[in-house]
Amino acid sequence: MRKKRNDRNYIIYQIFSENTGDSYIGVTVATGRAFLRSVKVRVQKHFSRAKCETKDWALCEFIRQNQDAEMTYQVLDVIRGRRNAYQVEREYIRSYQPTLNTF
Repeated sequence: MRKKRNDRNYIIYQIFSENTGDSYIGVTVATGRAFLRSVKVRVQKHFSRAKCETKDWALCEFIRQNQDAEMTYQVLDVIRGRRNAYQVEREYIRSYQPTLNTF
């Protein structure tokens, strides 16, 4: 049996609405060393999902209702290993208390 990988880089990122002050914190896999580009691709997937699917998640609802909102994104942290990344993501969520995360 093959050993599970735990050596990949994961990115903790934040999406922020300049208009409303709402934010979302998420985690995604890093593609090589292009961390910001990896986040950009993930953010685009959030927007696509919000427009094409009927998910009732807070972020999707926000995107559908505020299509003209100025949204920015940034890398908060880069973490080695999936389990560690999701643990750190929860810590960021507790600390920042983002309004668009669905709990």
